[in-house]
Amino acid sequence: MSDIASLDPALVRRSVNAIRALTIDATQESGDGHPGMPMGAAAMGYVLFRHVMKHDPLDPGWWDRDRYVQSAGHGSMLQYSLLHLTGYRVAMDDLRGYRQWGSITPGHPEVHHTEGVETTTGPLGQGFATAVGMAMAEAHLAARFNRPGHEIVDHRTFVIASDGDMMEGVTSEASSLAGHLALGKLVVLYDDNRITIDGATDIAFSEDVLARYDAYGWHTQRVEDGNDVEAIEAALDAAHADTRRPSIVAVRTKIGYGSPNLAGTSKIHGSVLGDEEAAATKRALDIDWPAFTVPDDVLEHYREVQRRGADARAEWSERLEAYAGAHPELASEFRRVMRRELPPGALEDLPSWSEDDKAIATRAASGKVLNALAPRLGELIGGSADLAGSNNTDLQGESSFSADDHGGRILHFGVREHAMAAAANGMALHGGLRPFVATFLIFSDYLRPSLRLAALMKTNAIFVFTHDSIGLGGDGPTHQPIESLMALRAIPNLTVIRPADANETAQAWRVAIEGTGGPVALALTRQSVPHLEVPAGSVARGAYVLADAVDGPPEVLLVGTGSEVAVCLAARSRLQEEGVAARVVSMPSFELFAAQDRDYRDTVLPPAVRARVSVEAGATLGWERYVGDLGEIVGIDRFGVSAPGDVVLRELGFTPEGVVEAARRSLARTR
Repeated sequence: MSDIASLDPALVRRSVNAIRALTIDATQESGDGHPGMPMGAAAMGYVLFRHVMKHDPLDPGWWDRDRYVQSAGHGSMLQYSLLHLTGYRVAMDDLRGYRQWGSITPGHPEVHHTEGVETTTGPLGQGFATAVGMAMAEAHLAARFNRPGHEIVDHRTFVIASDGDMMEGVTSEASSLAGHLALGKLVVLYDDNRITIDGATDIAFSEDVLARYDAYGWHTQRVEDGNDVEAIEAALDAAHADTRRPSIVAVRTKIGYGSPNLAGTSKIHGSVLGDEEAAATKRALDIDWPAFTVPDDVLEHYREVQRRGADARAEWSERLEAYAGAHPELASEFRRVMRRELPPGALEDLPSWSEDDKAIATRAASGKVLNALAPRLGELIGGSADLAGSNNTDLQGESSFSADDHGGRILHFGVREHAMAAAANGMALHGGLRPFVATFLIFSDYLRPSLRLAALMKTNAIFVFTHDSIGLGGDGPTHQPIESLMALRAIPNLTVIRPADANETAQAWRVAIEGTGGPVALALTRQSVPHLEVPAGSVARGAYVLADAVDGPPEVLLVGTGSEVAVCLAARSRLQEEGVAARVVSMPSFELFAAQDRDYRDTVLPPAVRARVSVEAGATLGWERYVGDLGEIVGIDRFGVSAPGDVVLRELGFTPEGVVEAARRSLARTR
């Protein structure tokens, strides 16, 4: 780490003010944005990017870089300014295009969209909680791969967080977990400016934040002057020295620093300064260079980061080569997981079941498949929000990830669903791991914001949801999901799979591990279901013909998901006895089916067959697309009830007789 005290104070001051200048210029040009936070937090950003972080702007993806997460995503111009100044591929024209159509500088940072952005932030608390997952990934991979004299995984995760982040529940969940797990390479700079959109924070927020973090088990510090770059650097030095505890530094800043009339007020949080105030602010800060320019000496000062970053990357590459010489098998495995490649044969010979085997719940089948995969995929890591036994997500023979054993592969999140999902995103984005997390389907609402971001960011996280319907029984309507499946299906780029039996479950895991270009959610039963004969690759196509009409083309289509597929099969037999030709289609995934070509979809659901019945123990909304205006939807648009699962299903109409009656009604409409 460099010593800022040795530098020319005037150069340092101008370098910090360059961030403020670019923030003013970009927000003024856009007519939109949040200039206050970047102006107040500029010194923190300068210290991190110019002096503390290990990063290479010319190779932003090199693996042992420090990760930077701007949880206060509304202040995105802080990050964009720093990326431009240090030499990432964020040009001055990109700053001119701030918040505009087609630009790489959107209002909130987006991963995969802007070089140097590690995660998508915006909803407050998300960046912080995702960073906890990144720190977990670093700690686990270091424990797994590092050997004495060969530390190839050795980097930190830095966060700049706001007052708003500190108020969000997901931050509290994640912070508690981080302290419990002793994530010593996680460092948070808290932009303590005491302002939110509605005004001073004391209208709603008066707690002692550092006392809370002391209780969480964090290393806490305070810097009283947010422009004191030497104090900020010293605090980060102290944070690095404490390798056992995550660190938080509360830095007292003034939002909109430099603005004569708006600094320290909520008016500058989310509104541009305006021409007169912008000019007055630049005069107050001695910013005497034209808009959208950077003085040569300042730019040269920032671009020195490139040399330091290139040296660090080259030194790491040498260490990796030495590691490969000393530990060739480990090095080969490390390079594989860095490339996100599956090992040969990882998905071969997964468990399968015959129709004569004893019926089991799909959650139980999932556990068996998961434990077949775990020895083959060392990067597979995950756990549950205090429901591992119910979710069947423990990895047999593996240890738990803990403060004393970061090498464990079983993650215990406690009752922290939201932080669990955000941490999964962090692990997935970090690289080197294939994370899965689990809870009951009804609690998907507790983690939905993080799951939505998983879909937006196209992470490869796997979400295991068990107890997927009213069939779970006696826990009653508080635990029986009704709308959850359709709510999940409404999220773009999320693949939802509700397998009908153990064999479909094995195929669902194959789909999840092979990857869909986004997260996968598995919806699994508590109750046992019979085994089906499922052709290879059927789940990957989203829907398939499970049982066709015996003689001739089908007159009616029975389309089911999950445990209700067995009900469809029984109804088909009864219809067949009545002389009605019925086809049963298992549709484990709307999204995978929609991705198939038209010919395949029409083969499974022939357009000419308009008598159709969908059967799913959940909300009916959405099934219209498959049954049409002549079809019937056997579903549930009310809350459930506490009773044995088979009783609840029967009383609410999920019986062969109920499906037969629905088929008759649909057939009558078509005749």
